[in-house]
Amino acid sequence: MNNEGSGVQSQNLYRRLFFDRTWSKFYIKLVGENGESKRTRLPGTVTKESTYTVRCSKSIGKLGLIELEKMKTLLLPEVCWFVDKVKVTSPEKDTYTFPIYHCINDEEIHRFREGAALLVAHDHSLIGKYTREMELQNGNIFLCDYKISDGVQTNIIHHKNQYLMAPLVLLHQTPEGQLKPVAIQLKQRPDRDNPIFFPTDSEYDWLLAKTFVRSAYFNEHELNIHLLRTHLLAEVFALSLFRNLPMVHPLYKLLTPHTRYTFEINVLARQLLISETGDFTLYTSSGGEGMMTILLRSMSSLTYRSLCLPDDIIDRGVESLPHYYYRDDGLKLWDIIHRFVDGVLSFYYRDDGEVERDPEVQNWIQDIFEHGFLSNESSGVPQHLSTLPELVKFVTMVIFTCSAQHAAVSDGQFDYGAWMPNTPSTLQLPPPTKKDTVTEETILNTLPNISTTVHAMAVLNLLSKQSSDFVALGQYPNEYFNEETPLSLIKVFQKELGDLHEEITKRNKDQALP
Repeated sequence: MNNEGSGVQSQNLYRRLFFDRTWSKFYIKLVGENGESKRTRLPGTVTKESTYTVRCSKSIGKLGLIELEKMKTLLLPEVCWFVDKVKVTSPEKDTYTFPIYHCINDEEIHRFREGAALLVAHDHSLIGKYTREMELQNGNIFLCDYKISDGVQTNIIHHKNQYLMAPLVLLHQTPEGQLKPVAIQLKQRPDRDNPIFFPTDSEYDWLLAKTFVRSAYFNEHELNIHLLRTHLLAEVFALSLFRNLPMVHPLYKLLTPHTRYTFEINVLARQLLISETGDFTLYTSSGGEGMMTILLRSMSSLTYRSLCLPDDIIDRGVESLPHYYYRDDGLKLWDIIHRFVDGVLSFYYRDDGEVERDPEVQNWIQDIFEHGFLSNESSGVPQHLSTLPELVKFVTMVIFTCSAQHAAVSDGQFDYGAWMPNTPSTLQLPPPTKKDTVTEETILNTLPNISTTVHAMAVLNLLSKQSSDFVALGQYPNEYFNEETPLSLIKVFQKELGDLHEEITKRNKDQALP
């Protein structure tokens, strides 16, 4: 056998089949003490004895078990896959034998240990001690909970009831650093008519379950993440700024460039998107009463820590998640903004006492707390600013929310949502109440119709477009400051932003998805 490259695992599969050939799809995964291979399809026509190559990005160490899986092909004959044994030869020339002698006639994942006889008392390998609990302890299990849409009143579009689920999605971080869904429950409470779907279920069961998740994501993203946490908060910050701070105040000079078009775009959103005749109201599953329910729930759960990116990353437990560019780039942006804000405000405020004794700043933050966060003390939003670091952090959050955060959740929407099944604005059929009932026709009838799809795509295209007079973060066409220190700090701010821009651009050249 030929081993191709580092980390390549090769194996002989000896099989006895009830038919000379089959149309089913066969898969294998190798699990070692240092990792695992990708789930690999075994290509070609089934024969009595076959040889395959399984590639790994790095050595997975001593092999402990294998996973075998068979997936049927729709409308073609089904067979039983009887496997005698599997032999695996590693790049290190070690040979592992797995006696199977087992008939696989379902679509579950079947796991088999290496053939050496072993008492449990003598099994000191990680494989022997491996459980779902270990992965949890290792920080490799994540949960997406869309409880915010639980039980909301759904829309009626083209005289048809629409559907919106509140799924729970369990995700697993693989040894390769990929975050993959491993279980989906489409309603919040377990019940016999609320099955848990797995990747090992039928192709269409799993696909439809993921589609319901994507639709729930769309509705929460647009209402909670996009509308409330950027557009409406920006309006709160801007309105309080204009009501409480004079134009000569350094905080006014610092923040007013980041309020540009805030009121205009929000008025247009109220008129064209979320009004009674707005596109979001008419063409999403949560449009109408459901939209207000989700916004109210979102508002009641909105916290100050969730708006401060460093705190939010910690609270969500994603500090070490690989390939998380929103976190990596966002934290760098946060730090750059924070240094700039700290430099400017430290120039005007000589100590904490001057912050605490500034009535205009205290009126500004109190106005935000009362009218923006409805005096909700559990939100953690400060009612009073006692120190310069408190003021710097809050102002950093305001600028980040109005600039980088909005860009992150808005600018790429059409790139992703132009393929409608990625983000269905609504779904036309209820979810399946039991497994093995979904067909391709079911999925097509569940997806939104052409008219709804076109309206949703048009909105995403509009939201993702850059304005003709776009001004980037750190660029100030209107000069509000004239003292030398803040002007020099602006130049440093621009330089650091430019350096980060070059760093991200360079990295994106090697990314399949920039």
